[in-house]
Amino acid sequence: MSERSTVRPVEILLIEDSPSDADLAIEALGQGKILNNLHFVEDGVEAIKFLRRKEPYLSVPRPDLILLDLHLPKKSGIEVLEEIKSDSILKIIPVVILSTSAAPEDILMSYSLHANCYITKPVDFVQFTKVVRLIEEFWLAVVELPVN
Repeated sequence: MSERSTVRPVEILLIEDSPSDADLAIEALGQGKILNNLHFVEDGVEAIKFLRRKEPYLSVPRPDLILLDLHLPKKSGIEVLEEIKSDSILKIIPVVILSTSAAPEDILMSYSLHANCYITKPVDFVQFTKVVRLIEEFWLAVVELPVN
């Protein structure tokens, strides 16, 4: 376990429009071994407001890790990723794409826009929970995240 995770909780922003997928991710991360604060928004417009600390997110912490779905209302995950990675302050935040799409063009576009990894969501409950726990294990316990 990284020493950083013992000092303060890891701030995670989950950007997900599916209530059931969000609930599963929240539950899996809540039962994990790494202390974290999970913040959740349901669409791309709210995600950008959160990241730029606009109303109603004026006092939120900057995320250490972003879990981003591609198929979002109002502003797509690709558009959100593009905004994050073109912003000099936000671009250092690792972005994990967590999408139902396994389309090669979505994967290629995500990596072209500098996503840190791309994971296709399993449709099975047990496998989905396992994937979220693996994300936690790798990104929160193994990887050294940048200090915001």
